[in-house]
Amino acid sequence: MYSSIEPYEQGMLDVGDGNLVYWEVSGNPHGKPAVIVHGGPGGGASPGWRRYHDPEAYRIVVFHQRGCGKSTPDAGEPETDLSVNTTAHLVADMERLREHLGIERWQLVGASWGSTLSLAYAERYPERVSEVILFAVTAGRPWEIEWITRDVGRIFPREWERFRDFLPEEDRGGNLAAGYAKALADPERRERAAIEWCAWEDTHVSLDPEFQPSRRYQDPVFRMTFARLVTHYWGNGCFLGESDLVRGITRLAGVPGVLIHGKYDVSGPLVTAWELHKAWPGSELHVVGEGHGGLEMIDLLTAATDKFRG
Repeated sequence: MYSSIEPYEQGMLDVGDGNLVYWEVSGNPHGKPAVIVHGGPGGGASPGWRRYHDPEAYRIVVFHQRGCGKSTPDAGEPETDLSVNTTAHLVADMERLREHLGIERWQLVGASWGSTLSLAYAERYPERVSEVILFAVTAGRPWEIEWITRDVGRIFPREWERFRDFLPEEDRGGNLAAGYAKALADPERRERAAIEWCAWEDTHVSLDPEFQPSRRYQDPVFRMTFARLVTHYWGNGCFLGESDLVRGITRLAGVPGVLIHGKYDVSGPLVTAWELHKAWPGSELHVVGEGHGGLEMIDLLTAATDKFRG
């Protein structure tokens, strides 16, 4: 990773529906544009995201998706309307930000949910994308959501039963994310629901024996924002409808792609990255001995941005 840097420009973009999206730009004002698409949904972007690109070569754009990070209103507040927070809204926000910054084409770098959102944007606007670099790759397909909320419980049965049994019996047999979204809307249950949801997040994310739980979930504000947004998206099939981002990857033929994934990433099985790679002419796939992130993954990510810096 490159040394820490500070943004030279930042602002709040009015994207409509009462939402303001935080954005910042660092690096070289005349460099190659690249945009960071953070995970979650609701994970926000830390200052470390500025360090994956050579600041002498890149104009590095970081933004916080609707409802999280420095964007407003905060999705963790019970009165915040999530009906205007969908994948289509986030894709439109990215395109509005590109236009606002006067960028013709930019490189997409996405992780986890950010890889899903990057794919959705790139398949909608392939002419606006120079390259796509994804790590901890997911595509938001129904089976992926079912896997992460139910099927992976076969590997972590004790933890999964606790996760499931927090919900009332009538909500245990269907979409568990939707059940948690319902609990998070209940003033008497929302705090405990956020704790239980994030405990499950920390359980299923990796089989790597070196994995450490995320400290972010100890922050009650972050925890609520994250839980409310993740359950909102997963409870609604990531708002992709009948779209399949893996089948749609043919729209990116001719756009260079780099996929980086951990073989110990149990919550995001390698098969998604593999299927994307097979269907995406010109893409590269790197499989590392890590889980849902790690140092080797970061090294490969930085090597990819170096390769494309021109």
